[in-house]
Amino acid sequence: MFGTIFPLKQLNQAYLIMKKNLLLALSPLVILVVLFWSDTFHYLIPDIAENGTEAAAVATATSPAITLTSNRQSTYTTPAPLPDISEQIVSNALSLIGSPYVYAGTSPNGFDCSGFITYVYDQAGINLPHSSAMQANEGAYVAKEEARTGDLVIFTGTDADKREPGHVGIVLSSPGDTIEFVHSSSNGGVKISKVEGTRYDVRFLEVRRVL
Repeated sequence: MFGTIFPLKQLNQAYLIMKKNLLLALSPLVILVVLFWSDTFHYLIPDIAENGTEAAAVATATSPAITLTSNRQSTYTTPAPLPDISEQIVSNALSLIGSPYVYAGTSPNGFDCSGFITYVYDQAGINLPHSSAMQANEGAYVAKEEARTGDLVIFTGTDADKREPGHVGIVLSSPGDTIEFVHSSSNGGVKISKVEGTRYDVRFLEVRRVL
């Protein structure tokens, strides 16, 4: 019994010694491997970071988003400006030439002078009262020689001695020109007339700018 146990004990001790010696022999190799990989990653990591930064910079410089923005800028066309509102007003007014004069009328079926003004300006989104006296208080006073397209020109009624608003039209001319205007007259309905050299020159009161 003791003879059997003793050799096993010696074998076990021999195995432990061999294992210890093997570990001692392999330790330098393990250390070298660890050091090698540590140095390798030490140098690789900065390179990866720098390459990543450089790649990001290149991607930014050549990214589709930048190209798309550039394309939008190069093909973008500024929308055409909306027509001047005064031109719109004149166009609407001229389209109604020939409409009859109707007392208190406010439609193409018939206008009085202020009803014509109210209708035409309303088509352009500008609200004006249906009264020549009230329209004469709208906007700002403008010197006669500065009258321009779209302004209101105010006259007396048929009695020029009574110097208060009684008739109104829409200026068609430009500053410095002989004033032409479109209006709804009790003598002929919607038509174009001139100020200078006519009875309207005597009846003239002022020009109002409501635009």
